Amino acid sequence: MPLSSLTEDLLTVMTDEDVAWVIMVCGLMGSIIALLLKSGSSRAFADKLMRYTTNKPRALLGCWVMGIILFVDDYLNSLAVGTSMRKVTDRFKTSREMLAYVVDSTAAPISVLIPISTWAVFFGALLESNGVAEDGQGVWTYIQAIPFMFYPWVAVILVPLFILRWIPAFGPMKKAEQRAEKQGQCVPPGAEHIDDEIAHLEADTHAKGSIWSFLLPMASLAFFTWWFDLDFLMGIFVTLAGMIVAFIGFKKLSPSQTFDNILEGFKSMLDALAVLVAAFLFNEVNTSLGLADYVITTVEPLVSAEMLPFIIFTVMGFVSFATGSNWGVFVIILPIVAVLGQNLGADMTLVIGATLSASTFGSHACFYSDATVLTAQASGCTPFQHAFTQLPYAALAGCIAAAGYLVLGYM
Repeated sequence: MPLSSLTEDLLTVMTDEDVAWVIMVCGLMGSIIALLLKSGSSRAFADKLMRYTTNKPRALLGCWVMGIILFVDDYLNSLAVGTSMRKVTDRFKTSREMLAYVVDSTAAPISVLIPISTWAVFFGALLESNGVAEDGQGVWTYIQAIPFMFYPWVAVILVPLFILRWIPAFGPMKKAEQRAEKQGQCVPPGAEHIDDEIAHLEADTHAKGSIWSFLLPMASLAFFTWWFDLDFLMGIFVTLAGMIVAFIGFKKLSPSQTFDNILEGFKSMLDALAVLVAAFLFNEVNTSLGLADYVITTVEPLVSAEMLPFIIFTVMGFVSFATGSNWGVFVIILPIVAVLGQNLGADMTLVIGATLSASTFGSHACFYSDATVLTAQASGCTPFQHAFTQLPYAALAGCIAAAGYLVLGYM
């Protein structure tokens, strides 16, 4: 019975360890953001940045550079940069959709390219378990494939070209930018409630924040995530505990304000978490239906060594985009890719690069992926508004990457 199957899938999702991890990470990051807002730390950081950002390109390039610096985890990147840069970009009449695009393009793509990240650890372990890399050599094999991860490279490089208008804005993003520049309406219609939540958290605060009370928690997040073997949840726990002690100890917030805002911050992420749970449920349904296996089985007879990287990128990119799953699809397809690549004598570094590129494309472009939802929430627009305006840009990067795999496959 379809309804009973759906309830079983929902229970499977809600009791899944990875889903619980995402809920805790996102909710507690909301708590950290709420404390930064209520203590005046976020405002102090934005005020400091405004002294050095004299125009719109500088403000957006600042977002791009911050995204590269916060490479440890794509969640940290999206939530920290999006939240802290809203006021700065608003000052120069930048649409929230453009801010979300810049932030999202330095989240998963940068985390993939720099091998000291949660992505590198996860995928390195998978390469070992599937026999693509020897024991203990998973991350090194991953590093060797980095030059061939065309999609994240192109996605990151395109950002400053759009910021500096060397490539003009087009599609829905052009309309969003015209709305912001001509009408001064940075927040897209229908996303006002996100700003209202931020205004509520900042209201009635008399605490005078400092730039250090913003930078130290961000540095703590990055350091302790790295210290605990790239476990972002442990980094959040330690950072949140430190903030509670420091903010109460230095009397930036009272104990009641501190714990009330921790709860308020968690609650502010409920909309995003609801979309994420729905996305995980959708992925579970697709898995039950065998969508990924069907697509892979259909394509397998058509593969040659020269076409393998191109086919992997296009097919897996489509599956990852359709399901909203990036790590999950990689788990499913890697055993098949490993066998195909070895049987056909294909260049495995190029094959791995194409596989990771496809996974990154799914994370970056899908309307309901975790990266899209969290970036939209942090930047102040809805997931659909962010994904709809970003999709043509992601498609451009995808086409360039696909052409690269097609050319290199025959070289």
